[in-house]
Amino acid sequence: MYLCYMKLKKRTIVISILVIIAGMALWPTPAVEPIHYIDRQTGELKTEKVAGEGWLKWLYYNPVGEATLYTLVKRKFVSSVYGDMMDKPNSAKKIKPFVKEYNIDLSTAQKQNFISFNDFFTRKLKESAVIIDTAANVITSPADGKALAYDDITNRDFIIKGYKFDLKTFLNDLTLAEKYKNGSLVIVRICPTDYHRYHFPVSGIISKEVKIDGDYYSVNPIAVKKKIELFCLNKREYTVISTPQFGDVIMAEVGATMVGSIIQTFKGDIAIKGKEKGYFKFGGSTIVLIFEKGQVIIDDDLLTNTRKGLETQVSVGERIAIKK
Repeated sequence: MYLCYMKLKKRTIVISILVIIAGMALWPTPAVEPIHYIDRQTGELKTEKVAGEGWLKWLYYNPVGEATLYTLVKRKFVSSVYGDMMDKPNSAKKIKPFVKEYNIDLSTAQKQNFISFNDFFTRKLKESAVIIDTAANVITSPADGKALAYDDITNRDFIIKGYKFDLKTFLNDLTLAEKYKNGSLVIVRICPTDYHRYHFPVSGIISKEVKIDGDYYSVNPIAVKKKIELFCLNKREYTVISTPQFGDVIMAEVGATMVGSIIQTFKGDIAIKGKEKGYFKFGGSTIVLIFEKGQVIIDDDLLTNTRKGLETQVSVGERIAIKK
């Protein structure tokens, strides 16, 4: 029965791919602005080289693509099947072209030979490659990625002018949403080309993991600008980390298109800043950090760039905020 189900799902994906190819040919996709971000180390404005850019533009800006997105691509089984494919040994042949195309530095990885694309995608880094700011008053980035930061969730528009971040829907908890009203928010978008393990940004006591079922929309700005509420639609998991310095910090992992799984690797109920919490299998993903009002001061460059509509490239373990 399971084999028949898997064959049916794979057949559905093949048919969908044929529909996509036909749709791309019949319905041209309008031009979409490139994604710009700030390199935090140099201050330079850069343009992101997006993995699967043509596919994303087609899904979110082409009428046939949008129909495919809402009826099929956002669904769990599509991402799960693709994730399973990336676990197969024959997927390893995709690694070298991917590394070359996106100029990925493998010298920082613990190993150089991988048995599948997901084995490469979820690679661990050498300890020397993960530098953690250990100062007690510092909150660190939970991942490599591109960050947006908001010092007041209620007063600041989220991503696109006119849309407020809906805490109640995101957390699926009215009481918790009230607690973080007027709090601060940091979003770290992990690109498919980034290191895909995420680490604790603070030390403290961890609450039980809350899991919220949802869809699998892309979290790339190409998609977010078209469907801005997707953070509250996608599958997500979160914990509350209780700390003496920063109050109760929410750390949430948000799934996305082609993310086969969100894997939590930590054990116990103690978070140690800089230690691994988990990883995402294939696909781009997002970490969301939410802070109580008056507890933290987010670094000014992150806030300034966000106000300009620009993400800031950050590295796991580097400072993003301090104790207020």
